[in-house]
Amino acid sequence: MATEKQYYMTNEGLAKLEEELEYLKTTRRQEVVERIKIARGFGDLSENSEYDAAKDEQAFVESKIATTENMIRNAVIIESDTDNPDMVGMGKTVTFIELPDGEEESYTIVGSAEADPFEGKISNDSPIAKSLIGHEVGEELSVSTPGGDIQVKITKVE
Repeated sequence: MATEKQYYMTNEGLAKLEEELEYLKTTRRQEVVERIKIARGFGDLSENSEYDAAKDEQAFVESKIATTENMIRNAVIIESDTDNPDMVGMGKTVTFIELPDGEEESYTIVGSAEADPFEGKISNDSPIAKSLIGHEVGEELSVSTPGGDIQVKITKVE
């Protein structure tokens, strides 16, 4: 039997997923059921585009519920490594400066289910995170980015 994919996330990420699941199951599911009821009232279902659209939306919502339930069931909570607070790892926020120009950047390393680059959260599977994990404050290293490798110095890990 194949093992299910594990989804690494913080407690905050898990809570957000549980909130989303609750919304999908209660509010969103009911909204779609109402749309289907209304569309049925438009007559012949074989030529009813409103009904087809509502059924498609229902399939999408049910799929999203199943996916979210699977992610919650297979969630692995990221515990912050307290043994070495200066080492980059999952669940930690790392700040580094690009060398030689000194542009500072900060990212929190999370699981792929929780990644959101616009909020400064990058996946542990991303090239940048892979380059940084296991290194410590003060280290200079080469980091892979979509635009090519850059030299960085890690200035802070929280």
